[in-house]
Amino acid sequence: MVGGPAILRRLMEALPDLATLSDQELRDIIRKLMEEEREVSYQRRILHGKIDILRAELVARLHKQVGEEGEGPLAEIDVEKLTDILASKSPPPDLEDESDKQPA
Repeated sequence: MVGGPAILRRLMEALPDLATLSDQELRDIIRKLMEEEREVSYQRRILHGKIDILRAELVARLHKQVGEEGEGPLAEIDVEKLTDILASKSPPPDLEDESDKQPA
């Protein structure tokens, strides 16, 4: 990478002083950030794939239990709430319970 430690310090800043960067330094920063974005995107896709596999396994097990026992654990599980929690759309249950207890 052109620039050595100086450009690394600039990369660590939240928003480097763009006016002080050369064209090559800007290109290097863009390339570095694009590489990081690709790595993060890849990791995100891997995690989503694992989540999908685990959810499918859980659903298969729950359907199997319902078939064996009549009414199984699906009656007790709020699947929609679980999905929201896993997708980070709602707070974890312990935080949600605490917010219910606080006086209005």
